[in-house]
Amino acid sequence: MKLLKICLIAALTLPFLAACSGDKKDEDYVERPAEEIYNSGMSKFNDHNYGSAAKEFDEVDRQHPYSEWALRAQLMAAYSYYQGMNYKEALKALENFIQENPGSKQVDYAYYLRALCYYEQIVDITRDQQTTDYALEALRDVVTRFPDTEYAHDAQLKIDLALGQLAGHEMDIGRYYQRHGIFQGAINRYQVVVKNYQTTGQVPEALERMTESYLALGLTEEAKRSAAVLGYNYPGNEWYRRAYALLVKDGDAPATNDGGDSWLHRQVKHIL
Repeated sequence: MKLLKICLIAALTLPFLAACSGDKKDEDYVERPAEEIYNSGMSKFNDHNYGSAAKEFDEVDRQHPYSEWALRAQLMAAYSYYQGMNYKEALKALENFIQENPGSKQVDYAYYLRALCYYEQIVDITRDQQTTDYALEALRDVVTRFPDTEYAHDAQLKIDLALGQLAGHEMDIGRYYQRHGIFQGAINRYQVVVKNYQTTGQVPEALERMTESYLALGLTEEAKRSAAVLGYNYPGNEWYRRAYALLVKDGDAPATNDGGDSWLHRQVKHIL
């Protein structure tokens, strides 16, 4: 009998608790005009309270998804997350905007901001560069899709910097291999720089260090070729002077008063 009484109390109490829980949820949801929520978000954004601002902008889209405020709120939510360095949420918001609004006049900005989210996460050259690859892909997407916009111009500048970052990463690994006597591994890395990152400032050093590594392996002709390519493409460059000095020291090039230019001219026919 006592057990039955307890069961009855529980049966009567649970619906009451469920109702209270439902009431609390209803209290948390307060419908407000779209403009009011948006302005609240802007106020928080201007106060640099980016997390709270993003929530307000998300609320505009949640409560008024078909209003004139919804599109701008979606982008402002993404921008707020970006400003708050919450790149994961910013990227999620931007991907949704791009998929749902491919014809929007602001879609070029969405692509650009997406690229910035990846670009801002690039780490130093000693660490894995997967994020740099993502940034490079996203930046190229901006240039390809919106070539005549201000976003494309800035994206191109950042592409050059990202390529330099990737080249620097390859150089860092190559130098490590070279220091530890793994000369073929070093050469392979330097060749990647010369082949894939020709517009970066790391190419002259890569060619000089290839010369060093080939000499260490006793591959004189390959060393001379690397030095000749270096001098032909970067005449007067300090890395070429170093490469030439190595060949002179090794007895594979004659000492000249012009810093190796006359020797280089005799080698050009072998590299053209």
